[in-house]
Amino acid sequence: MVESDWGDWLVRDVEDATPDSVGIWYLGCNGFILKGSEGTTIYIDPYLSLGNPPRTTRMIPVPFDSEDVTEADAVLATHEHTDHVDGPSQAPILENTDATFYGADDSLAVTEEEGWTDEWDIDDEQLSEVEEGDTLEIGEFTIHVEAAHDPDSTHPVSYVIEHDSGTFFHGGDTKPSDEFARIGEEYDIDLGVLAFGTIGRVPDSSSGEPTRTSWYSDENQIIEATNDLQLERLLPSHWDMWKGLTSDPKVLHHHAKSFEFPHRLELAEIGDRVDL
Repeated sequence: MVESDWGDWLVRDVEDATPDSVGIWYLGCNGFILKGSEGTTIYIDPYLSLGNPPRTTRMIPVPFDSEDVTEADAVLATHEHTDHVDGPSQAPILENTDATFYGADDSLAVTEEEGWTDEWDIDDEQLSEVEEGDTLEIGEFTIHVEAAHDPDSTHPVSYVIEHDSGTFFHGGDTKPSDEFARIGEEYDIDLGVLAFGTIGRVPDSSSGEPTRTSWYSDENQIIEATNDLQLERLLPSHWDMWKGLTSDPKVLHHHAKSFEFPHRLELAEIGDRVDL
């Protein structure tokens, strides 16, 4: 059961919004909501649970209760980790809106293991498997499923989301990939999301001993990926989430200034909106 620290104001703000282009709300961790000018609403990796303290301890508020969501067309998952595929965070959205959940095979396997269709009023048709090379048409958005490189994931994907007003990229927890130069040439990406964090010590899942951990790109890796992808604007994510791995995205100004990309660093905190 998810319990919000903020009540329902954020989802009501999204549902009441009428963007001229695409409104993009940052949910903390790696979660985002995209809403287009025609009203199509897509959730990406919304995570509202508390982690598994003391190994993973949530450092930011729970921004809304998933049961309060009444408008959504799709939920996209970038990979199978619990802070990206989580029944209490996402299944009620599908139940309340008839939205479709899209994810790679290992992400779909989590929904089966957690019994989404048994625990919630969800049909099998609402769970759709995707793979690299697929293209989805969801309302006013065209979504291309692309490669990602996350050594800690068994099957990560990234999403290139095209709209009449511009193109958005979400890389999940990816680090630099050999595929990104191709993606950067193939698409004209206006705004891209890449996970960013420090290297810290997190209790090992088996022994409980603090272990040097690097789950997300550091300053050099995120700028390398940004330049391969040719991102006009970079929005770093995930830096706010886990105790021991948080960072300050403002440091990226120093790392980015001698490179061609990004042309602009877009900094957002949980609950903030940016426009495409």
